Amino acid sequence: MDGTHPKRKKDKYNPYVLSIENDRCCISFTDGQGQTQKVEISESLYEAFDEFELEDISHLNQVSRYQEQSELTEVSLHSRAVEVPEPLEEQVYRKLLCEKLHKAIGKLPEVQRRRLVLYYFGGYTNAQHPPEMGGSGSGGIHGGGKAGSV
Repeated sequence: MDGTHPKRKKDKYNPYVLSIENDRCCISFTDGQGQTQKVEISESLYEAFDEFELEDISHLNQVSRYQEQSELTEVSLHSRAVEVPEPLEEQVYRKLLCEKLHKAIGKLPEVQRRRLVLYYFGGYTNAQHPPEMGGSGSGGIHGGGKAGSV
């Protein structure tokens, strides 16, 4: 294994870089005067620093996951939702519209009201007749109110 560990994520405060050059274990760091120093170290010390570096990376990953989870807010959860809830204004508007529709249906004559409910909620088409309505199938919902017209 020659070289450094370039793919390892490091904390910005990590003061050293491990490397193996010509089968010699080395550690590089910047000293107090800003000069880069490279020192040969034993293989056991290299392995100890390497293990510490791996534990440090593991810790950084845990911190990253924690930060992501702690940054979850109502807005970010809302944006991740499979089904976005209807805004309050839309809910109020829909409720008012339904109330208006129910009042209008309530003003219809009994036969037309039953037909409308059966056709709309019962799934009948204009050509079909529910058994309770009887009739020949001609006409529409707005028929004259006779039992035979739909």
